[in-house]
Amino acid sequence: MESWIARIAEHGYLILFAVAFLETFGLPIPAALALLVAGAACARGLLNPWWTVGGSIVCIASGDSLMFLMGRHTGWWLLSLLCRLSLNPESCILRSADAFYRRGRTLLVIAKFIPGINTMAPPLAGSMNMRYAQFLRLDGAGAALYAGGYFTAGFLFSDALKSLTRGYETFGHILAWMVAAAVAVYIGSRIWTWRKTRGLREAPFVEPVEAARELSAGTAVVYDVRSHGYYQPKAMRIEGSRRLDPNALNQVALEFPLDKQVYVYCTCRREATSAQVAHTLRQKGVLCSVIRGGLEAWRKAGLPLEAIPAGEMAALPVFDS
Repeated sequence: MESWIARIAEHGYLILFAVAFLETFGLPIPAALALLVAGAACARGLLNPWWTVGGSIVCIASGDSLMFLMGRHTGWWLLSLLCRLSLNPESCILRSADAFYRRGRTLLVIAKFIPGINTMAPPLAGSMNMRYAQFLRLDGAGAALYAGGYFTAGFLFSDALKSLTRGYETFGHILAWMVAAAVAVYIGSRIWTWRKTRGLREAPFVEPVEAARELSAGTAVVYDVRSHGYYQPKAMRIEGSRRLDPNALNQVALEFPLDKQVYVYCTCRREATSAQVAHTLRQKGVLCSVIRGGLEAWRKAGLPLEAIPAGEMAALPVFDS
């Protein structure tokens, strides 16, 4: 703790403000810990509390504003990028968008305290056409609550923080333990996800060229099971695809041709959505296989694509003005 405070005092507000700003982009940087330490530094008279809290709020709001504008102009492309580490980025986007659309205005105020939604909230607000003035007001309140809360805790409990970190003499030791803990959590989550989804891998896979051959012969049909592909402007799909919403498999009556092979595809890593859909359909007696590599593999093979018909496109949910 002493080393953290010494570094904050030595480098002024640069470290704190940089950490607060960069965390808004989803980087694994501990802004909360930096604010705790800054609070402890203020308790010892090393920093000005007004500059510390005010500057942190401005940096957080500035980073969030940039993410808001990127979301406004890039739509779900940015959201897909932020969800890239998820096993199923499509469902990651869908869950975040649904939660944010239903509780967006309230969620913005507390988003910084919710892992996952903290980075997604600003670009979601932008992509869903929230007015910038409203976003800035709500996000500013959230930034003040986040920065003020951790700063106050560090200020009031500076002695307790010192005793908790007495065994770590340097900043490097603390950072090393934080990185090790983060890696352990990540590995644990990957193992849990693998154990949860390995049963879905029982669905058979087929290479794009083989699927294309059967489609041309009329002995197979293909379904696009992406969660969000029908929201993106100028989105493409495999030629002759039919739409199958993976989130409605158990909610609607589905009819498939009994005399044809059914192929499904998506765009997520390891074909997670396709595997899950194929697993469900095979349990219902449908002869279903997954196109290996999904839409990207089909595109790389130079196989025919088509634009999604305008009548099948779904408008992004937007906030009322």
